[in-house]
Amino acid sequence: MRRNKSIKSKLVVLVICGFIALFVSTLFFPDISSLKKENPGKTSFMEYREKEWKREGKKYGVQQKWIPLSRVSPYLLKAVLIAEDDKFWSHEGFDYEAMQKALEKDIKAKKFKLGGSTISQQLAKNLFLSPSKNPVRKIREAILTWRIEKTLTKKRILELYLNVAEWGDSGIFGIETASRHYYGKPASELTPEESARLASVLPNPRKYNPLSDSKYVVHRSNLIYNIMVRRGIVVPEYEEVIEEGSSIPEIESVPKTDTDTSPLKESSETPP
Repeated sequence: MRRNKSIKSKLVVLVICGFIALFVSTLFFPDISSLKKENPGKTSFMEYREKEWKREGKKYGVQQKWIPLSRVSPYLLKAVLIAEDDKFWSHEGFDYEAMQKALEKDIKAKKFKLGGSTISQQLAKNLFLSPSKNPVRKIREAILTWRIEKTLTKKRILELYLNVAEWGDSGIFGIETASRHYYGKPASELTPEESARLASVLPNPRKYNPLSDSKYVVHRSNLIYNIMVRRGIVVPEYEEVIEEGSSIPEIESVPKTDTDTSPLKESSETPP
């Protein structure tokens, strides 16, 4: 009993200290509103990687080419949302169900990781924070996520995320650079299979390569692709329309079935 009380007391003190630190740091929080129209330069996460490369003696550099959301394959957009944040269009920055499951997993493993991050949370971390998983950093991430969701549109959040996300172990950032690096084509021309593979490595892009035949990449990309098929995103007639040069429908209008049962982050929502 005494041990449990001691642990709870430490947690309370930690949370209080975190909020005090956050109250002070709010005076120095970045201007989110500037991201409405301006694209960010080098992100905090990119700078973190550069310091890491220098420390390890690696001669890598940040490779990134910015593109608007309209020049990203609809297949890639859907694949990333299925893999990383299937409730993206409906939540306000946090997927509480995923967070609860991640917390339960952490408790069982006796480790503090607190996964279940949404795309908005990942964007906050990539733009302004480090990969550290300490509680204070997670609280800062939560505040930044809330501000991002309140300030930017969902489409802008997704556009920013796809352009700053890490996609390889040698300085590859953003979907356009990743698409050209792995498949030798612009992101607008990615196929459903290529999109599923690129989305499958996002949890750990430095460990996994979308072109590899590792069990993880093959299994996860197949799950993503199969969900796309079941939702009607990938059908033979659709491919024929594309080959004939007809326009591709916007991602928001792509229908979704209610029969998806994959272990990936499933939901029954329809994008706005």
